[in-house]
Amino acid sequence: MWSKLIISTTIILLAACANQDVQNEVQSVDAKTITEPHSKPNILWIYIEDQNAWNNAYGDFTVSTPNIKKFAEGGVRFTNANQPAPVCSATRSALITGKFQTTLGVHEHRSNRSSYNGLFLPEGYKTVPEVFINAGYQTFNIGKDDYNFKYDRSKLYNAHRGIKGFQGSHDGEKFDWATKLKDKPFFGQIQLKGGKHNSMKKKNIADVDSTKLILPPYYADTPATRREWAKHYQTQIMSDNELAEILQQLEVNGILENTAVFWFSDHGMGLLRHKQELYEDGVKVPLIINWPAGQQALQQKGKVRNDLISGLDIPATSLALAGISIPEYYDGKNIFADDFKGREYVISAKDRMDFTFDRSRTVRSERFRYIRQFHPELSRSQPQFRDKKDFSIEFRELFEQGKLTPVQAEYFAPTKPEEELYDLVADPHQINNLASDSNYKETLLQHRQVLNRWIKETDDKGAYPESETAIKETLDLWGRYCVSVQCESYRKAHSDTLKIRGDKLYQPVEWPTWMPKPQDSYYEEIEDVYRKKFQ
Repeated sequence: MWSKLIISTTIILLAACANQDVQNEVQSVDAKTITEPHSKPNILWIYIEDQNAWNNAYGDFTVSTPNIKKFAEGGVRFTNANQPAPVCSATRSALITGKFQTTLGVHEHRSNRSSYNGLFLPEGYKTVPEVFINAGYQTFNIGKDDYNFKYDRSKLYNAHRGIKGFQGSHDGEKFDWATKLKDKPFFGQIQLKGGKHNSMKKKNIADVDSTKLILPPYYADTPATRREWAKHYQTQIMSDNELAEILQQLEVNGILENTAVFWFSDHGMGLLRHKQELYEDGVKVPLIINWPAGQQALQQKGKVRNDLISGLDIPATSLALAGISIPEYYDGKNIFADDFKGREYVISAKDRMDFTFDRSRTVRSERFRYIRQFHPELSRSQPQFRDKKDFSIEFRELFEQGKLTPVQAEYFAPTKPEEELYDLVADPHQINNLASDSNYKETLLQHRQVLNRWIKETDDKGAYPESETAIKETLDLWGRYCVSVQCESYRKAHSDTLKIRGDKLYQPVEWPTWMPKPQDSYYEEIEDVYRKKFQ
């Protein structure tokens, strides 16, 4: 079995580092110094959707997840990893490019994909898989891409065709990746459903007694909320089983030892105030990195690390472990480098979520989380995809009946505070906003200045309004569900052509000369999928 993960003592370092003491960090080296393909470590991202760290490795024993626990014991577990966004496409766009989604303009959830509102990365910009390909790697992605820019998928993933979709995990074209690529170095992504798993009975996952669970104080204690909370624990078991299956594939094909596996989620679970929000449970995610051949090198700073990590450090570290130089324009850092001491601040961003227009930013420091709402005039409870969920319906009904506590009712307030500041040690649920507390004036000012400087230095594109074609793309995707000021203004200004598809109204965006349009039907197909799915 893959128990070798925790007992292996043989350290197989990169060819470029072969003569170094194994106690030295794994340095970034020029890929040209690595000559034999089999000497390069494989890099595998196990990318989980919508899942919090409710597993045994992180000290939660509500359900049994022994494989995750064993995996963590043989690797390095990070307790303060924060993704750059609380929603999948923005996080995925950031990680695959190695750069803040707000700098590249790929921050609006499910955007820039239509023929008339497409966005391309700058000329010469290399995504993470493209950098790996240039270093002699095979690349694949089993599951969704979900990137907010247009691209030729064959240039990103050269080992299989896959799918260019926004739904689907651990699927796509049948591809026996471990067998097909066992003699070649690879960078792979395997998407797991995580918190989106349903049909637990079909998977023989035992029920979790929801009556014994403790809900946070910002939730009303309703049956549907308890069911969803319990289901999320069931999905932990699913992820545990899937991890074991993937590791078994690696072991059977003799490539477990020299594969560095990154196990993490894109953001928090699907309940309100988690996914699509900038609180701890929205952007703080589990992250475990395990590389049997490099175990000793990875664990130099400890098997458990509490330093602040950005999700953008995942792609940078992946390249570094493979001995590939990190592009200068990437925003991430090699978290195993000798000079990496953890980040002083980690910034995450919330922008439009599907058809809900908004903009918020957060600064996470060692003890505090600061949140800036750029549209305090808007409620947290704007129309969104969870409105038809049982837990949302029950929650709103109790609010309308006046049966919520002040903390719970705050979610439905017509406005929200412009600034929020929370002491994560004293207030882990983030319900006591210290922004107006004079005792924390200096702390507030410090975090505010950090954010303002970041916005300016990174050219935060969230500060710019969305274009007319972007709003039309939103309407093409979600139609009547969008009731924001932007959509209503568009409807009023274009009432005579409102029912005409955007690709019939606006000229298509020309593909740049350095990236000719692929000769297949991916892009036309995906636009049709969007229309059928959302309208």
